[in-house]
Amino acid sequence: MRLNDLAPAFGAKKAPKRLGRGIGSNLGKTSGKGHKGQKSRSGGYHKVGFEGGQMPLQRRLPKFGFVSQKALKTTDLRLDALNAVAVDVIDVAVLKAAGLVGGKYNFVKVMGSGTINKAVTLVGIKATATAKAAIEAAGGQVKEA
Repeated sequence: MRLNDLAPAFGAKKAPKRLGRGIGSNLGKTSGKGHKGQKSRSGGYHKVGFEGGQMPLQRRLPKFGFVSQKALKTTDLRLDALNAVAVDVIDVAVLKAAGLVGGKYNFVKVMGSGTINKAVTLVGIKATATAKAAIEAAGGQVKEA
């Protein structure tokens, strides 16, 4: 094989439309652009979503909502659940290992509902004021790192 033998595979190169080459070609006269109008002219185009001057749909509809991406990865936990954890120093990885938090969650907040009866240290986990007071009353502490 030589360089001058190389060629594209059969069917890889399609011949372009030959516009304006007479009535027999089916692409003569108006060259497949129909009659008159903006789209038939040289440089004729309109913006995506343009509706002829009417207020476009994307501007007629109201704007709404905001979805926090962090909120999708945050879950809450009751104080009762901390009693089930075997270790005293608790972070998100420990809660995942204990099966209290699902795999998709990266952030946890402890809520004040329920009771805690052992001293635990929360690391990198937020807690409500009520939960923090209950943890500290049980002899634990909350370190938000």
